[in-house]
Amino acid sequence: MDRRHDHDDQAGASKTIRERAVAAWPPAWGGQNLRDILVSLGHDIDIPWRDLPQKTRDWILFTDETPTAPVYPGLTPAQTRLAQQRDMAPGYMGTFTSAERYVLHSFATTQSHRTKKRVSQFMQISVCPECHGKKLKRESLAVTFAGLDIGELSQLPLSALAEKLRGITTTGPEASDQHPEQTIVAQRIAGDILARVEALTNLGLGYLSQDRSTPTLSPGELQRLRLATQIRSQLFGVIYVLDEPSAGLHPSDTLALLAALDELKGAGNSLFVVEHDGSVIRHADWIVDIGPDAGTYGGEVVYNGPLEGLRDVTTSHTARSLFAPEAIPSRAPRQPKGWLKLESVTRNNLQALDVAFPLGVLASVTGVSGSGKSSLVAQALVELVGDALGQKQTIETPNDEAELLEQDLEAETGGRIVAGMNGVRRLVTVDQKPIGRTPRSNLATYTGLFDHVRRLFAATPTAKARRYDVGRFSFNVAKGRCPNCEGAGFVSVELLFLPSVYAPCPVCQGQRYNPETFEVTYRDKNIAQVLDLTAEQAHDFFAGDVAVLRALDALLQVGLGYLRLGQPATELSGGEAQRIKLATELQRASRSDTLYILDEPTTGLHPSDVTLLMAQLNGLVDASNSVLLVEHNMHVARNSDWIIDIGPGAGGEGGEIVAQGVPTDVAKSKTSRTAPFLFP
Repeated sequence: MDRRHDHDDQAGASKTIRERAVAAWPPAWGGQNLRDILVSLGHDIDIPWRDLPQKTRDWILFTDETPTAPVYPGLTPAQTRLAQQRDMAPGYMGTFTSAERYVLHSFATTQSHRTKKRVSQFMQISVCPECHGKKLKRESLAVTFAGLDIGELSQLPLSALAEKLRGITTTGPEASDQHPEQTIVAQRIAGDILARVEALTNLGLGYLSQDRSTPTLSPGELQRLRLATQIRSQLFGVIYVLDEPSAGLHPSDTLALLAALDELKGAGNSLFVVEHDGSVIRHADWIVDIGPDAGTYGGEVVYNGPLEGLRDVTTSHTARSLFAPEAIPSRAPRQPKGWLKLESVTRNNLQALDVAFPLGVLASVTGVSGSGKSSLVAQALVELVGDALGQKQTIETPNDEAELLEQDLEAETGGRIVAGMNGVRRLVTVDQKPIGRTPRSNLATYTGLFDHVRRLFAATPTAKARRYDVGRFSFNVAKGRCPNCEGAGFVSVELLFLPSVYAPCPVCQGQRYNPETFEVTYRDKNIAQVLDLTAEQAHDFFAGDVAVLRALDALLQVGLGYLRLGQPATELSGGEAQRIKLATELQRASRSDTLYILDEPTTGLHPSDVTLLMAQLNGLVDASNSVLLVEHNMHVARNSDWIIDIGPGAGGEGGEIVAQGVPTDVAKSKTSRTAPFLFP
């Protein structure tokens, strides 16, 4: 919490404590209890906050003391003092807690999303004024190495740290050195650290600093950090299992990843890799292809053997993507209908960047991992366009300290839009954030499909005879849901000294509804059985119902036919969540002049699904909209109408426009690290 002594400037400074001057305290009885305790402790709760002594205000807000005092509910302060003097029996003994203590404890322990949201607004993380974010006391920071204290050294990007260490390892003791042994020791320590740092820079992580907090790292960055640790461990005879290690990687970084994997293999280890990237698959010694399709149509081993043998497996989608040469796009790139021009964009490693985004086309922003693509598009552009359109940015309530830290350390955006907003009437950001944090949110509810399904059940003869309305078939409404689990489908089991676990509800067996609701059927299926259908199965089941089919068609178009309608949001990957959002957008009435922004939409997608996705995105462009992608997938880039390549490197070595234009022009660039991979 912020401990600044500027309470007099706050809007509530004229309020008394009785009038809730301490807004951070709980509403209703909880806050009244704390106010009653203050009366018992001898504080005046009926004078303006600003008139209380500073020492008293600080104690009420920040003390760690938890004194217990008698509470006399319903009595005035004067009556309370008299009751204490007469030693009357209190209504109960109350324990005081300061505003800071209450906020921090509530945020850390509450299971209520509403309470967490309320108290998080009273929390702020700022740089420590004593150490300026270096975390150590002055005595520790007085020691320097290569002219920098340990805090400054930690703030260096790994690539810059490697350069400093390299200078130490190549410089031996000089004749004038009074303590040559210290130089030799420094050389050896620096050499060992350099080897560790180079293991990270070789994996494309040179733009990270040592003090970068782990909550701000992407899953791909964390995976590569762990991989670098294993390379240094010098273990052998270990089986490593990697789930899509190339996710979020530029093709040039993928080459470094393959070198690291070869190093692990060469040390006598085995690597099992789940992958969609063609370059990683081609590099493998052995292929196990699962399919032939997704969901209920998959789950079989289509091929098991060396790469070349996969060529003859006609049922394999992977074989087609690997061995059928991709044709150079035959159609000429579409011409932009206008330009959205930004000036002096500042965000993370972007420094006063001027950029123009084409409108009315499908454009890709490419560049190595950490070059500044997401900073430019998913952050700066989204904020600037959102502000210009008057769209309020939705800030999700942090769920824990890590998310609060990530939110408070978020960089600010600088810059302005100077032209082109007349061609943008609406902004749609399709990101990979979850579509819901609890199992109550699912595929059917998010897409609006469930509304149509519930209407169909409410229109059945049985439902009409019993006067069941659409609310009866919602697992969030009391009349139709299972009373034991309240429609969640599971119950929490409290374990002493251990985290709670969840088990299927023993009453409804996880089906969420009460027995009376199950008695209503539509085409011989009850509501739970319908929710258990995959999108593909539901497409056949609801044949003829236009409203339901519109939503299902959109899901099939983005390759999500294998998901169950009732699939909880908590079971969906980031890529699936993103495609569900896209499907929700596709089923809406056609609108023009919308700017769609997607941050790496091909993450976790098989090449055949990427082709499907591109068809939908091109459909949006053909409907007079603009689509802007942040991408590493070269199939997407070469099939775009326009490419903006950011770089040339990552971190401090990036943040600039290296090349831009139609794909064939960008491929000719001598400075772009993307160019060699566009048309290999």
